[in-house]
Amino acid sequence: MGDRLHFPAVASALLPVALCILALLPHGLLGKPESAGSSALLQRVKRGWVWNQFFVLEEYTGLEPLYIGKLHSDMDKGDGSIKYILTGEGAGTTFTIDDSTGDIHAIQRLDREVKAQYALRAQALNRLTDRPLEPESEFIVKIQDINDNEPRFLDGPYQASVPEMSNIGTAVIQLTATDADDPTYGNSARVVYSILEGQPYFSVDAKTGMVRVSLADMDRETRENYTVVIQAKDMGGQLGGLAGTTTVNIRLGDVNDNPPMFDQRLYQMSIPESAPVGSVVGRIWAKDRDIGVNAEMKYSIIDGDGRDTFEISTDPTNLFGIITVKRPLNFESKPSYTLKVEGANTKLDPAFRHRGPFKDVTIVHVSVEDVDEPPLFDSVAYFIELSEDAEIGTVVKTVSARDPDAANNTVRYSIERSSDPDKFFYIEITSGSLMTVRSLDREEIGWHNITVLAMEMNNPTQISSVSVAVRVLDVNDNPPSLTHYLEGYVCENAKAGQLIQTVTAVDPDEPLGGQHFYYSLAPEAANNPNFTLRDNQDNTAWILTRRGGWAQQDQTVFYLPIFVSDGEQPVQTSTSTLTIRVCSCDHEGNVLSCNAEAYSLPASLSRGALIAILALMILLMLSLRTHRKKPYLCDEEENVHENIVRYDDEGGGEEDTEAFDIAAMWNPREAHHHPGKMRQDMVPEIESLSRYVPQVCVMGGGSGGDSNVHGYVLAKLLDADMDPCAPPYDSLQTYAYEGEGSVAESLSSLQSGTSNTDHEYDYLNDWGPRFKKLAEMYGVPDVLASTSMTVST
Repeated sequence: MGDRLHFPAVASALLPVALCILALLPHGLLGKPESAGSSALLQRVKRGWVWNQFFVLEEYTGLEPLYIGKLHSDMDKGDGSIKYILTGEGAGTTFTIDDSTGDIHAIQRLDREVKAQYALRAQALNRLTDRPLEPESEFIVKIQDINDNEPRFLDGPYQASVPEMSNIGTAVIQLTATDADDPTYGNSARVVYSILEGQPYFSVDAKTGMVRVSLADMDRETRENYTVVIQAKDMGGQLGGLAGTTTVNIRLGDVNDNPPMFDQRLYQMSIPESAPVGSVVGRIWAKDRDIGVNAEMKYSIIDGDGRDTFEISTDPTNLFGIITVKRPLNFESKPSYTLKVEGANTKLDPAFRHRGPFKDVTIVHVSVEDVDEPPLFDSVAYFIELSEDAEIGTVVKTVSARDPDAANNTVRYSIERSSDPDKFFYIEITSGSLMTVRSLDREEIGWHNITVLAMEMNNPTQISSVSVAVRVLDVNDNPPSLTHYLEGYVCENAKAGQLIQTVTAVDPDEPLGGQHFYYSLAPEAANNPNFTLRDNQDNTAWILTRRGGWAQQDQTVFYLPIFVSDGEQPVQTSTSTLTIRVCSCDHEGNVLSCNAEAYSLPASLSRGALIAILALMILLMLSLRTHRKKPYLCDEEENVHENIVRYDDEGGGEEDTEAFDIAAMWNPREAHHHPGKMRQDMVPEIESLSRYVPQVCVMGGGSGGDSNVHGYVLAKLLDADMDPCAPPYDSLQTYAYEGEGSVAESLSSLQSGTSNTDHEYDYLNDWGPRFKKLAEMYGVPDVLASTSMTVST
């Protein structure tokens, strides 16, 4: 563009004329000098130099600075005494001035689209004194436009849509291109629009840039998206103008111009007869080439023998029809159904009704599949009323169930045991007759809720159940009896005819008309001289005195038999005895004392008595604890202490330090030096062994260590049996010493077999004389089951 940026010819021609005018202007701003002695006169100051408004083309690309113009003062004699300075916008950076000649140059490229004009200020100064010779003046440098900017679409690329089947000329989108050049100068900013791509479907208005439809009946179902390229060119579209392009992506919007259509004229579906109500049979779809709301469907069953058995609804997408079961199915009664289904669009466009009708019809054939069903009772539940005095074996009800399948298999009946745990009823397996097998008692169980099961013989997995509710009806089989306490009192000061007791009766029976009791004295007390009974006819009776003058010294207790009967058939009666005591009372009738109270214990103990009892119990517990036996020996610390193992009890484990002192086994003779020490082992739980050991072994003697050990063991056992504070049990004791040369090795039973059967110790007789004493001790079989111990020679 630099080669096009130059001064116009008019500006070159005017430059000499301007210089001539500057030469003819008045000289000096200070006026003529004053003569000596004259008074000072005010004179009009004239501008001593002139300047023009400068114009310069933008985008100069020459190598030399661009000459803008020249400033000259009439005070300039050409001798270099005047200095020109330039200030303002761009001074020193964009524009410079020759301080001697006043020539102004542009030292940077100028762009009108960046800045259209610059305001500058110029002044002439005395070069020696820098004093201004003339006032400062302003001038403007205007930048003239050239066509250096192409039109631009600032918001492109564009997205637009237009309904399908739109008429020719339908507006699609308005496009506007922007040109940065000066619209007031030439044709640099005059834009013309044209379409480069997208014919013959769309066109663009050359002046306004409006994109319109140029082809009728464009079908979205055939083609949905189009790409259109629009060009904007300045200089009015003439040759040499600059151009810009943009892309418009146009999508055809859907309209309801296509009717729905089922892809099948006949649908075949099936469903098991056992499917519950609401089960899905299948789905159908009337396809529509349209999309969105224009493809939404509504389905309905308009005809067929299954209109009452099935129903159809639209799925959440409003595209498919879902056929479901409306009523229970039965293969044996109807194995198939035919449905005539219609599918129709829900949104219709009046402009395209001529393309209808926007609905379609299809046939759906539903086959019901046979399923092996459980037996079906002739009633969903049974209710029976049965008198409680019904005899055992009475048939309560005969239930009936049949196989609903075509095979009609035989049905067998049974009672679910959990529904009749006490087995009051029995059902005949083939006939279904429900009968009693135990006597019923309404007062014990008033209702029996039984579950009867029916099972197919050929398929035991097919079982159904039914509830049988048996209500036990009441029979007057319980006599009435008096309630509350059968005891009363009469004061010594009671008069004849005084009320001393009100009696009532209860009856577990529940007659329909309600309870009604009759009271009287028993026949043997009909002429009782002391008391009489009055029936109040409201299920209560009063006991009244027939005389006065009561005294405890004469008689303290009276027994009055009362006869009670109910009002139902058969009449039930009972006789209860009322005990009446003679008591001392105050003048208000409050009891002071009766014979029975003279021997009664106080209702509570005092605090001191309770403390005394508690102290006595504590002393008793302490005495029992200190009465335990202590170990026979107290050996040195290096002796090994073993723990007691107790059968069938949780011991102290390794923390139990109250075990036997093993020192007694290391030195049996020491056992006889401390006869007063008590044992401290755990309470044994196995019966004492000593009662089973033959006494000859105790009295007999052996030689050496065998007799000492044997005697010590028996002495310990005997001592335990004779100790009144030790229970008669043995403890399992592990000993740490085993002799050398033992033929049987270790005799410990701790890791022996876990069998609970009795052991046989006859083999001890075969081990030689060393085990003779042990064989004699364990020779009795009963002993072997009650103890286990380890001894070493």
